[in-house]
Amino acid sequence: MPKMKTKRAAAKRFEITGSGKIRRRKAYKSHLLSDKTRKRKRNLRKKTLVSKADEKRVKLALPYTK
Repeated sequence: MPKMKTKRAAAKRFEITGSGKIRRRKAYKSHLLSDKTRKRKRNLRKKTLVSKADEKRVKLALPYTK
């Protein structure tokens, strides 16, 4: 059976933690930043975990991960 292909778009957007969870960047940090508070922009810099509902779909796009 041939190797499965990794979805390159997903590989660039997500990273796998040591325990096998999937991390992602937050949305709403690209434009219209003058209307957002300093605190909100600071919190948007941090990464967060993918929700349980979406985790299965992301793992299908990244076949060779834990």
